[in-house]
Amino acid sequence: MPGLSSTSVSLVPHTKSQTLAVRSVKAGINMTSGGALRLQYLLEGEPDQLAIPAMETPVHTDDLWRHTCFEAFVTADSSPEYYEFNFSPSSQWAAYSFARYREEMELLECGASMPIEVHRSKERLELEVPIPGVALRRISTGGAIRMALAAVIEEIDGRLSYWALAHPSSSPDFHHPDSFTLHLQRPVTAAALTSIKAPS
Repeated sequence: MPGLSSTSVSLVPHTKSQTLAVRSVKAGINMTSGGALRLQYLLEGEPDQLAIPAMETPVHTDDLWRHTCFEAFVTADSSPEYYEFNFSPSSQWAAYSFARYREEMELLECGASMPIEVHRSKERLELEVPIPGVALRRISTGGAIRMALAAVIEEIDGRLSYWALAHPSSSPDFHHPDSFTLHLQRPVTAAALTSIKAPS
């Protein structure tokens, strides 16, 4: 489809993470020429052994990362400013902007809410969510963007595992600048296809 591109990537657990309930975590990303993103997360394993938050009112909620939560970080290709998005299976979400690495955090204006779709089966937990272009307007007006994708998975015994495209530090740190390993080039027109360079 013109103006729409997609790619898929696999997340890896941090070396300090131990889990018997999760086999893999994968993510799919669609980007439109208008600057909107649609993210899909797929966890394979034993969802019955996971602490999955119950459904709640789909509103902006802080501290979602303390429990099972899927995350995305977005920045312009050569800018210290970045955005953080948290998506809970409860349908709650959060969005923040940072002026630079972990500094000057502010709530991010996203316009309308971000409806989260969650599907759960015996061996899979799936979450899909759109990020509207208005939420990315300051960093996706043109040129390349970089992304870091991550997940915090909580098991019923309280154990946490940390998953990301890359883990550049000795402790889990999804904000680390070297975590932004996924590069996307937004098309100039709706007729142009986005070129995507996946992490090597």
